[in-house]
Amino acid sequence: MRTNQIITATNIIILLNLLMFGIQNMVEHGILRFGLNIYFFEYELYYQLLSSMFVHSGTFHILMNMFVLYQFGSIIEEAIGVKRYLFIYFIGGVLTSVLSLVYMNVTGNWANLVGASGAISVLFGWYALRVPSERTAIIIWIVLISFAPLFLGFPIAWYAHIIGFVLGWIIGYII
Repeated sequence: MRTNQIITATNIIILLNLLMFGIQNMVEHGILRFGLNIYFFEYELYYQLLSSMFVHSGTFHILMNMFVLYQFGSIIEEAIGVKRYLFIYFIGGVLTSVLSLVYMNVTGNWANLVGASGAISVLFGWYALRVPSERTAIIIWIVLISFAPLFLGFPIAWYAHIIGFVLGWIIGYII
């Protein structure tokens, strides 16, 4: 049963994303400063591991991510509680950033990673493991959001989605 609370961890994360979207657009080169990219190493911008989870490439990108976060985040937050939910979201999101950075460094395929979708994919992985009746649908969704945009010519960090999903699955065994 879902509550109708306004102040939830999910809603606060959504608010932080919206605030960061405004900030990134006010700061010169904000999307590069706060996204996860080669500047992490060149200028020691270590905060990018976290800030990239709150930066988005445009209005459609943030609205889509926040809609999905609201839907799944609210369900998971209510099911497992605020502390465990925040742990999964933030630790999983930062680990997704770290492993995505490793992927880009190893392959030399540098991009500017932005968006909450890596952390949201962690939630998908956790949910798919913990709710077997929804597993097939969630896996199909991850594959679609990871690869369909590529076929349409949109640049997307598909590996962040896959990494996040796998991390969520692993975290699901622990939490």
